[in-house]
Amino acid sequence: MRSLTVPANDEDPEPIVEFVKQELSQYDCPPKALYHIEVAIEEIIVNIVNYAGLLPEDGVEVRCEVLDDPLRVVIQFLDRGVPFDPLAREDPDTSAEALMESEGGLGILMVKKMMDDVSYAYESGKNTLTILKRLT
Repeated sequence: MRSLTVPANDEDPEPIVEFVKQELSQYDCPPKALYHIEVAIEEIIVNIVNYAGLLPEDGVEVRCEVLDDPLRVVIQFLDRGVPFDPLAREDPDTSAEALMESEGGLGILMVKKMMDDVSYAYESGKNTLTILKRLT
């Protein structure tokens, strides 16, 4: 599994997106799957930068691996921020009225809907959010 570390204060998802695209370059990744991956990366990195309580020098490690049979990509986001399981919250109400008064959670909901699997673990002082997207 290859990895990239980005500053913990940088919400720009582009370095991570490019890293993942490079990992996927030798595979025939459907455009819709790639779009879903890009949206998930953006939502996750914005949440980590804004809510993990990290200093810029702490960094966020991103790991990426493409697996065969079936073809899928696994991306992990690791940080030493405040322990927080974004999957433990109940999904927000997406009715029109509730969206007007939303207190967050919509980004993680999008990630859960767009990815084939999303999991969280806190081990050895690190939050690890793992996303998986099938590419076939």
